[in-house]
Amino acid sequence: MSNRFRSDPRLTVRMTVTLFLLGLLYVLFVAVLIALLKSWVLVVVLAAGLLGAQYWFSDRVALYAMRGRVVEREEYPRLHGVVDRLCAVADMPKPRVAVAHMEMPNAFATGRNADHAVVCVTTGMLRRLEPHELEGVLAHELSHVAHRDVAVMTVASFLGVIAGLVARFAFYSHVFGGRRDQNTAVVFSVIMGVSAAVYVLSFLLIRVLSRYRELAADRAGALLTGRPSALASALTRVTGDIARIPTRDLRASQAFNAFYFTPALGGRPHLARFFATHPPLEQRLDQLGRISAELGEDSAPGSGKAG
Repeated sequence: MSNRFRSDPRLTVRMTVTLFLLGLLYVLFVAVLIALLKSWVLVVVLAAGLLGAQYWFSDRVALYAMRGRVVEREEYPRLHGVVDRLCAVADMPKPRVAVAHMEMPNAFATGRNADHAVVCVTTGMLRRLEPHELEGVLAHELSHVAHRDVAVMTVASFLGVIAGLVARFAFYSHVFGGRRDQNTAVVFSVIMGVSAAVYVLSFLLIRVLSRYRELAADRAGALLTGRPSALASALTRVTGDIARIPTRDLRASQAFNAFYFTPALGGRPHLARFFATHPPLEQRLDQLGRISAELGEDSAPGSGKAG
């Protein structure tokens, strides 16, 4: 797909390496399951079916989980207008536009490719952001689609999902399956151990990729609009507002943090940052500050290009 978003070779390399390592881990995981369960047909069919379902229906699942729905121009003309302008500037197909009725200010993009992409914004974000800030956020999300990292994250997260499902299935079948002999207990222990190891490794690989892709999206979105300060303002405003939302209200959204504009978290202890899906706010603002200096941007409101 050709577009005017600034390409990022380092992101491409990271996505390629991550997919290769996860693919290798996936093959080993399936091989272990086949050896333990003695049924390669069952394992391969289930694994392929789950992967296909996640790839083809990821956008619908994400929208449903986040209570989002596709909206028409008549319902949200300002939102559609911003997306139209950005897509024209970027020379890319317009994705479907969705709104999630949530107080938490956030946004995300999902979909297997540019022709089947969705950009979703919460009502909490629409109420809080100024037009130039909303443009910066949407440019960030559209860059995820243009860079194809949304599809990569969807596929990459599959291995952790299937490892978790296998571990859960093994646990409940062991608990409620009645009496088992010693060999069955050994098989159960090995499956649980391998599933846990696969989950942890896939978790770490996805976190490393996710942090870099957010920096890449900030950079590409800021360069497309020519207004890094608008994106920096949106980041500061949204992060501050999320920090004031009670943690109990954020828990339902935290499973989707890797896809959000900014994570659904309050204050994070130092150790939690190591496992974070996003780089620290300070790092994102520092990068935007450098881009602003390179562009010679006037940080006053209303300056720069409006897309």
